[in-house]
Amino acid sequence: MPTLICGSVAYDTIMVFPDRFKHHILPDKVHMLSVSFLVPEMRREFGGCAGNIAYNLHLLGGEPIIMATVGQDFAPYADRLKSLGLRQDCVRVIPDQFTPQCFITTDLDDNQITAFHPGAMSESHNNRFDHVDGIRLAIIGPDGRDGMLAHARELKAAGIPFIFDPGQGLPLLSGEELLACSLAADYVTLNDYEAAMLEEKTGKSIAELAGMVKALIVTRGGEGSTIYADGREIIIPAAPAASLQDPTGCGDAYRAGLLFGIERGWDWETTGRLASLLGAIKIASRGAQNHTFSRSSLSADYRTAFGSELPNW
Repeated sequence: MPTLICGSVAYDTIMVFPDRFKHHILPDKVHMLSVSFLVPEMRREFGGCAGNIAYNLHLLGGEPIIMATVGQDFAPYADRLKSLGLRQDCVRVIPDQFTPQCFITTDLDDNQITAFHPGAMSESHNNRFDHVDGIRLAIIGPDGRDGMLAHARELKAAGIPFIFDPGQGLPLLSGEELLACSLAADYVTLNDYEAAMLEEKTGKSIAELAGMVKALIVTRGGEGSTIYADGREIIIPAAPAASLQDPTGCGDAYRAGLLFGIERGWDWETTGRLASLLGAIKIASRGAQNHTFSRSSLSADYRTAFGSELPNW
């Protein structure tokens, strides 16, 4: 089933600081912060929320269609997507812009300092999906402000159910705009910090917001996640990870699991556990799109982590 993945496609420059930020940031001096971190390890990866979600959904056997605006330097990423068999029906190149660029510095506690250049993403509101047939599900990830608003309206008008996942784009939207997107959506997903911000900006509690959608999902890192659905509060445990290498893209892997479970009509317990497992698999690999798994290995890992079986698919 074709699933539309709206959001950023970006190049990630990932740097590792072999120490802890807290040792170098003085709390009483944050108003005049001027710090420099030596990062002897650096690499460039393919990333962006839409690219990452699509990569994971493709590994699961889904049919993601990336919807993103990219720049003049997109050719290497386009070649990669083609080699993976990922559809680019809704990828639009803006010739006078750069593809979005993310610069991430991670410390030994997996804290991250990120700088993001949106580039062509600022034109995302001019992108369309109405030339693509068969879309049955979508997700709106962090994107240009106007793009997130436009795509929420367009998906709602087209009758396509979607997940609203504002992520790092949440501060770009007013409380009224966030509420409008949430009401248009069928599902909302956030991390715990974003959930608190959404409550503050909309004046609505998580319980109230959950009552407006089919499900509201809040991820809590190593503490698992909570799915608010059908008047229930479903606690999803964190799946154990083989190692803790890189948190970049873990949330996107989780969201691919949500999409896959929703596509197949699985119950929320199974869907949430699959999402949790994908995040654990991702964190054991450096970069957002370098991990792999097979159907058999995923089923075995699910059995080991949760003591139950994944449904056949």
